[in-house]
Amino acid sequence: MTAHLRRFALPLLAVPLTLAACSPADTSVGDAATAVGGEIDKTGAHPAVPVASAPFAITEIAQFNQPWALAFLPGTPFALITEKGGRMLLWEEGGAVQPVSGVPAVAAGGQGGLGDIIVLGPSAADGKVPVALSWAAEGDGGFGAVVATAAINPGQAPALTDLKIIWRATPFVGGRGHFGHRLALAPDGKHLFIATGERQKFDPSQDMTGTLGKMVRIKLDGSTPSDNPFADKGGATAQIWSLGHRNPLGLVFDDSGTLWSHEMGPAHGDELNKVERAANYGYPIVSNGDHYDGRDIPDHPTRPEFRAPDLWWNPAISPAGLTFHSGQGYPGWGKSLLMGGLSGKALIRIALVDGKASKAERWDMGARVREVDVRDDGSIWVLTDGPEGKLLKLTPKG
Repeated sequence: MTAHLRRFALPLLAVPLTLAACSPADTSVGDAATAVGGEIDKTGAHPAVPVASAPFAITEIAQFNQPWALAFLPGTPFALITEKGGRMLLWEEGGAVQPVSGVPAVAAGGQGGLGDIIVLGPSAADGKVPVALSWAAEGDGGFGAVVATAAINPGQAPALTDLKIIWRATPFVGGRGHFGHRLALAPDGKHLFIATGERQKFDPSQDMTGTLGKMVRIKLDGSTPSDNPFADKGGATAQIWSLGHRNPLGLVFDDSGTLWSHEMGPAHGDELNKVERAANYGYPIVSNGDHYDGRDIPDHPTRPEFRAPDLWWNPAISPAGLTFHSGQGYPGWGKSLLMGGLSGKALIRIALVDGKASKAERWDMGARVREVDVRDDGSIWVLTDGPEGKLLKLTPKG
């Protein structure tokens, strides 16, 4: 029976978090601690409502060619926008859109290209803002995700300077899908989390010798923190924070320091997860979706040793972009996550109450939503997908 015909309401048992020993050559599931969440989301359903009913007004601001990520430079009128084809642009509110020089060459094709961009801290004395960026590159074995730090000088003739590659996916493989390469700066400002896809190869998600299908935690200089769960194993294994992921395209900390990620399931079964130390999220052994050819994948309740998703979607929404919103300007919202939907053509709000996530509104945006971000003033900004992707500003109505 396929997952999209099932509706579960089975409570999952708590499993103690233990670390089993592993060697660098061992690829067994037992290498990682396993943990489950609370009661699994009882249904994958989440029907859309017309965007006209939303509490925000939408203003189209600009248009881009396959925009992928958006990062506002705090305290300035500027934002950085990446385009999958390899361009980075400096957008100024009420001003010009300028190309940024110094962007590394990318392997644009399939789902790969220029990826995420995030701000790492306040501007320096010279006005430069530290950033981290990701992209798909070609190398030995095929293609893989790369992450670098750099600095940007907003203003005239913007350029990336001091570019330093701090991480490469292990291994590079053939194909151009499921790079992931979403980034999140930890609240301590010292550690970087990297969401990596399993590159449509399935088994790497459970292979502890590589970083595909994992959440990775490193320092900003690219070194491995000594308190990572598998730090004593060395190599790529030492970088792993969690495993069993498929195609994560959203990663964000909320104001309590909880790290959230969403990922595309196979045929349905998209997930929202709390990212927990040493947890195994089960893919490809379990999923609330099935293979695209119709073959069954056992659902999460069949294997309670794996960490179940906090929420899941069926039919698929193809989540992309994830941000935290305090509720400022929107009475009744409270703390929330906002996420986009590609195939779902939606903006989705997830309510956060006492550390638990629940589905709130899903607004039909009429376009594939690639990215969502929140500015310091609480305004919501959306990038739609495609060669005529739009930058939209969402502000409270009346």
